[in-house]
Amino acid sequence: MSTGVIVLIVVAAILVGFTIFLAVLGRKAQKRQAEQEEQIQATAQQYTMLVIDKKKMKLSEAGLPDSVTASSPWYTKRAKVPIVKAKVGPKVMSFICDPEVFDMVPVKQEIKAKVSGLYISSITGVHGKHITPPAKKKRGLRAWAQRKLKEQQGK
Repeated sequence: MSTGVIVLIVVAAILVGFTIFLAVLGRKAQKRQAEQEEQIQATAQQYTMLVIDKKKMKLSEAGLPDSVTASSPWYTKRAKVPIVKAKVGPKVMSFICDPEVFDMVPVKQEIKAKVSGLYISSITGVHGKHITPPAKKKRGLRAWAQRKLKEQQGK
């Protein structure tokens, strides 16, 4: 066998091994995430709160308790996370919000939210009104061309 063929076989074996390693690691991460999601759902409570403000900010700047920032990994202290400041009863508190729910949170309105500790997992409107996510705006060349075409047809 030539040297080139041997090198290709070794590289292919390394790539297959790396792919298997990533697949196993991914399955473990999925199981861990499913367990955490079950725990969040089990401890979730329904709260009515008045949302004061919402921002994406660093964990250290969010005004969360020291125990939260101390127990978080180093890479999350630098990353920006969705933070919701809300008034629950007489207290103003900061909550970490689920990224999928963060866009649906209305500012300066009262909402009902499922909260597990300091984590908002889902929200619904007050008095049974459901809050719908805002429509995403199309971006790109095709959306621009369609908008220009509609403008020309309207004139």
